[in-house]
Amino acid sequence: MSSLNYVDMSNNSFNATDVPQWFSSLESLTSLIMEGTQIQGQLPVSMFNNLVQLQTVALKNNRVNGTLNIGSAFSTQLQLVDLQNNRVDAITRRANHDVQIILVGNPICTEGGTEDYCSIRQPSNSSYSTPAENCTPGPCSSDKILSPTCKCAYPYTGTLNFRAPSFSTFGNSSIFVSLQNELMKSFRSLSLAVDSVSLNNPTRNIDNYLVLNLQVFPSGQDYFNHSGISGIGFMLSNQTFKPPTNFGPFYFIGNSYAYFAGMNGGAHKSSTKIIIVAAVGGAVLFLLLLLAGVYAYRQKGRAERAKKNNDPFASWDPNTNSGAVPQLKGAKCFSFEELKKCTNNFSDANAIGSGGYGKVYKGTLSNGQLVAIKRAQQGSMQGGLEFKTEIELLSRVHHKNVVSLVGFCFEHGDQMLVYEYIANGTLKDSLSGRTGIRLDWMRRLRIAVGAARGLQYLHDLADPPIIHRDIKSTNVLLDERLTAKVADFGLSKPMGDAEKTHITTQVKGTMGYLDPEYYMTNQLNEKSDVYSFGIMLLELLTSRSPIEKGKHIVRELRQAMDKTMDMYNLQGILDPIVASNAAPKSVEKLVDLALRCVQEAGSDRPYMSEVVKGIENVMELAGLNPNAESATNSANYEGVNKGSDHPYNSESNFEYSAAYPSSTLEPK
Repeated sequence: MSSLNYVDMSNNSFNATDVPQWFSSLESLTSLIMEGTQIQGQLPVSMFNNLVQLQTVALKNNRVNGTLNIGSAFSTQLQLVDLQNNRVDAITRRANHDVQIILVGNPICTEGGTEDYCSIRQPSNSSYSTPAENCTPGPCSSDKILSPTCKCAYPYTGTLNFRAPSFSTFGNSSIFVSLQNELMKSFRSLSLAVDSVSLNNPTRNIDNYLVLNLQVFPSGQDYFNHSGISGIGFMLSNQTFKPPTNFGPFYFIGNSYAYFAGMNGGAHKSSTKIIIVAAVGGAVLFLLLLLAGVYAYRQKGRAERAKKNNDPFASWDPNTNSGAVPQLKGAKCFSFEELKKCTNNFSDANAIGSGGYGKVYKGTLSNGQLVAIKRAQQGSMQGGLEFKTEIELLSRVHHKNVVSLVGFCFEHGDQMLVYEYIANGTLKDSLSGRTGIRLDWMRRLRIAVGAARGLQYLHDLADPPIIHRDIKSTNVLLDERLTAKVADFGLSKPMGDAEKTHITTQVKGTMGYLDPEYYMTNQLNEKSDVYSFGIMLLELLTSRSPIEKGKHIVRELRQAMDKTMDMYNLQGILDPIVASNAAPKSVEKLVDLALRCVQEAGSDRPYMSEVVKGIENVMELAGLNPNAESATNSANYEGVNKGSDHPYNSESNFEYSAAYPSSTLEPK
């Protein structure tokens, strides 16, 4: 693997292993990160002398012993050797070593060492910012920022997040200059009105991603227009831009753009012009008031007719099994042209998912906001009832653990739902390893409590309460902070006070998650959601699908359980990450809670409020604060971006579930 430059295999349950010989053979290696992998023995000098591009060695929490010797011919780029909590008892170090070495927690330091390698230096706050050289600009306004070409303008801003950069130093400005040059080439190739870009404040976040602040400055004017913002957002958010290879895969998070060309254009006009404009405006206003008084009656009639013509559901046909006209509370109605523009005419490049209902497209609204647009099959009313149900419910529910509906479109025979864009796709994709996100025990607990709180909100606080009816791992989405959000309300059922006990209805749901009591009796209540949530808890514990090779996860787990043994003797069923890293008692408590949720009789299951409290107790047992926020950003990715393998690119995502005929379900 002569081109491999970044290795991170931390926190895996490998057997104790002597320092591998391949450490010294990867000639392009820049970063070697193997924390908590049971490596033992002495590090060879050849590893430091042979790898001429080596920048970072991080081998914390292993069994490295003997003498640390990085030699005299080590890489000129080497910056950090972090061997905390190993067994190093000596070091060979020359005075001219300009490398940070950390040996905290090794015998050489625990026996009274006071040298600099026995403490952890706070890293210098290295930063890079595109310079604006050889210019003396006039004063900028409070909002304007000086561009690299020495002009005051209102830039479009956001952050570039690089998941696997192949370098560790942020002090080499040439690296960032190359990125800046590639950005400008891409902007020019798309004929975007961009004058210059500025990159600044490179940092690593909690997940070891490189985060760069980006400012894009307009050309020829002080502001971008709407099409300019859409073009920039499209280029950066849809991977049209290809960064230099040493930056690795990336994603872009744009900020809202509060300024557009012409919005503040009058700010620089002379006071004389302002007075003239104000006088003319006052005269026009006076005339308009007179006209309004004379024609009030006629205008009222015209307004009523215009309101009727602008009704987005004027063409809704209640005779297509879609029910009455949707009743909404505050959802924005988008025009077809707006959504067509922000998805580049619904191009395949913007398609991020598909299913029986239709396709999902990624789009950038005119204000720079990223959205996911679910579009039904064109010209078809398939899913009309689900479309109505989802916009009615989501337009009136607001909770951080429920996916937000930005708006909808019902025009030209199209049914489209516009959601907030959720960067990390579904929980199912992360559990299966498809996204590369590593879900450790702590993150799984935070996801579990987030999804539970979202479901509790629907049951207890929504007005009227809502039964989701299709809780599963593909209907729980994870944002960039791995916050869980309950999604897909196409099968959901609002329940009034008189209906809260039982609702007779057609059985709908997903095989494996479906409440057997609901299936047998056709009677639905909130305990049916609790059953489905219990199945999802078992998925979090095992990373298995509910049904594999004809065997249901509940039966398999109950047959393997032995409560007299550690972790109930479930190590063979649990996900290895859970089995090797979780506190046994916390695992046992979550297993107990999940099995309470999947009791055969609904009366024996807890309410979602009890489930939330149960998960919070498990979190406290595991040493977590249940009220703390999620991690700053997504979990580490174990591999590079696979191009078309977008987290949403799954036939199961955003696809409405359907009713199952009785012949397809056999309760066991």
